[in-house]
Amino acid sequence: MLLEIKDLTVHYDKVEALKGISLTVEEGIIITLLGANGAGKTTTLRTISGLKSPTRGEIWFAGRRINHLSPQDIVKAGIAQVPEGRRVFPKMSVMENLLMGAYLCSSKQEIQKSLEEIYVYFPILKERKKQLGGSMSGGEQQMLSTARALMSRPRLLLLDEPTLGLSPLMAQEVAGIVGTIGQKGFSAILVEQNARVALKLAQKGYVMETGRIVLGGTTSELVTKSEYVKRAYLGT
Repeated sequence: MLLEIKDLTVHYDKVEALKGISLTVEEGIIITLLGANGAGKTTTLRTISGLKSPTRGEIWFAGRRINHLSPQDIVKAGIAQVPEGRRVFPKMSVMENLLMGAYLCSSKQEIQKSLEEIYVYFPILKERKKQLGGSMSGGEQQMLSTARALMSRPRLLLLDEPTLGLSPLMAQEVAGIVGTIGQKGFSAILVEQNARVALKLAQKGYVMETGRIVLGGTTSELVTKSEYVKRAYLGT
């Protein structure tokens, strides 16, 4: 098992944001977290990344407990997050943004290899490598943010609302890239506002409500067998 979360509880002051959730991520698959705003999806990702400390519970990654580690050490361990809202460095060039993602790598050869792989997924970034990150469109910034995370060569990628705020055409393109990444064997946790897209891209899913996981299973099971998912997320 690549990632295992056990009985995870997280508070914001006195508010209990996560209420003892448990989930697993196997090597080489994408899982999706479904739920309304405030369900705890982003808090889950932030806690895995070390940006939020749990009140109780454990997070294990590749056989190692990581919930006591700093965010930088969690990146070193092999987890990278693509944050909601993209958050590129606006006054830095595309190339500088990408190199920020590779700051742990000291080998120029490895960095160049990573860049070449990134350009296969995101050819527009090669064309725009001298352009300032802040001058790109929302969809292009989302590509840059995802590529920056991939530059650290993670074993697990955390994707928080990658199509949020994008035009339907650009959202479809970004979703296609996520699907391609999944086909290459990357493991990922996907939080996505479009449930249809999320269930199509992922192999396994969890439904969250007010800090709890209320359903879990393969995405095919959730789509075909769960009347709750059909009504709440697919409109059928």
